[in-house]
Amino acid sequence: MSSIGQLPPTPVSATSSNVVLVTGGTGLVGSAMKNLIDTEPVGSSFGKKKDEEWVFLSSSECDLRDIQQTREIFGKYRPRMVIHLAARVGGLFANMSSQHTFLRDNLLMNDSVLQISHEMKVEKVVSCLSTCVFPDKVEYPLTEEKIHLGPPHSSNFGYSHAKRLIDVQNHAYHDQFGDQFTSVIPTNVFGPGDNYNLESAHVIPGLIHKCYLAKKNNTPFTVFGSGRPLRQFIFSRDLAKLFIWVLREYKEIDPVILSVAEDDEVSIKDVADAIIEAMEFTGPVEYDTSKADGQYRKPASNAKLTRLMKESGAGSFEFTPFKIALKESVDWFLNHYATDARI
Repeated sequence: MSSIGQLPPTPVSATSSNVVLVTGGTGLVGSAMKNLIDTEPVGSSFGKKKDEEWVFLSSSECDLRDIQQTREIFGKYRPRMVIHLAARVGGLFANMSSQHTFLRDNLLMNDSVLQISHEMKVEKVVSCLSTCVFPDKVEYPLTEEKIHLGPPHSSNFGYSHAKRLIDVQNHAYHDQFGDQFTSVIPTNVFGPGDNYNLESAHVIPGLIHKCYLAKKNNTPFTVFGSGRPLRQFIFSRDLAKLFIWVLREYKEIDPVILSVAEDDEVSIKDVADAIIEAMEFTGPVEYDTSKADGQYRKPASNAKLTRLMKESGAGSFEFTPFKIALKESVDWFLNHYATDARI
């Protein structure tokens, strides 16, 4: 039998270190956070505090699905606070063909991280959800209180339910033990270090890769669908800053949406045009309308985030202009195309 769930909790005292442990620390958001911690001045709004140590955990160091391995790695670093980014993620086909795998792997990871954080008296845990946790049929804009109003979309119900249950777990730990476990819900994230694999990439990195190949091979740049759907995109480095604000300032157990405003939605055509400009592509562009557009828009409200940041004294958050953020992402792709395994 598996050892998961059989081992008794290890007795521990309250955490005495000043470590912030980031699971999934080498992924898109984790890498952006590490860049921020390495470059922002110590003691600044989005930098690390004096005498604080940040540890960015990779999957090679610990299988978080195994609660004993998780207990050992937490025992090694003894974090005071945790940012939980680690997850099994994949594209639409992977989700549809492996619902149980996505459900179980994420349930086990989340349970291990939250249970060991509880055992070791971690001061605060901030976990990362996804907009896919929202019901498939829901009134827009998406707001934090609508998460549990109905089932998520059937295409990724395993992953969605596992992510949604983090919110349930956070409330259960807080109600019974007083643990300060909370979560955030980012909209569509992009940035340097993204997954640009054409089989599994999300829309922005996928279009960047396709435009590059069109320019290289002197072929048309083909965009699936009409280009009309609208999406809210958040730059990974902006998201990293907001995560740090949540870690320092956010007091609630209920999640908070991290996103640009509704009126900052960008059409897929606008995305393609910005990539064409950044890539200096001069060839023909085609929109394959035989491919489905998907939902026209699924806007999320950042009203709660905006209100709380102002109340905390942080003021209005300045998001990186979309074209500037996209240019940085394109430049990263071009500089790493030949050497990075994520491409």
